[in-house]
Amino acid sequence: MERSIRIVIADDHPVVRIGVSNMLNEQQGLEVVGEASDGDEAITQTLELTPDILLLDLQMPRLPGLEAMRAIMNGAAAVKILLLTSTITTQQIIEALHIGARGIVLKDALADHLQTAIRTVAAGDYWIGGKRVVNLVSALHDLMQQAATPQRKTYGLTPRELEVVGCIVEGCSNRDIAKQFSLSEETVKRHLSNIFDKTGVSTRLELALFAIAHHLVEPQ
Repeated sequence: MERSIRIVIADDHPVVRIGVSNMLNEQQGLEVVGEASDGDEAITQTLELTPDILLLDLQMPRLPGLEAMRAIMNGAAAVKILLLTSTITTQQIIEALHIGARGIVLKDALADHLQTAIRTVAAGDYWIGGKRVVNLVSALHDLMQQAATPQRKTYGLTPRELEVVGCIVEGCSNRDIAKQFSLSEETVKRHLSNIFDKTGVSTRLELALFAIAHHLVEPQ
């Protein structure tokens, strides 16, 4: 009979620990052998129990997840760590993978992904972005490209309003904009009024300068 995958759960919320533990213990071949409520306990439990998998909350008291993971990697490098988190930035994912994490599972996707993620990681692969990753180098390369091109801040402007901003930067009149997008000039004026409100400017020139300074328009 195949040996069960032994798991330690480290999360500061008892409800999460109980829920995850119950969910996993119902699955064949998975066994929760320990729990921890903070980063220090996570280190102790992992070193003492030598589980196959550590489910580690990213945000925890006393010692945050990434710091706990560094200590664990130094003392129990054989354990495979899956980070549990509500939110995580691309930069944090890159850092976690560099330290030694084998995957990341978002808490709102626990029911859908956790069991598959554990089995994937236990088998030697990685779990990133809700799917199995075999080639970590390629995945890291993609993530680093994402991190290098931060999301444009749009100040709440709609896609059409951003198009209007682009036209203003190019020096178009209201009539030009109306013609380009098959709108009435009245609608264009309404769009401009909304844009002025959202960006805090009051003239077309100010809007053009604001748009260029804040990268609201794609470079030509």
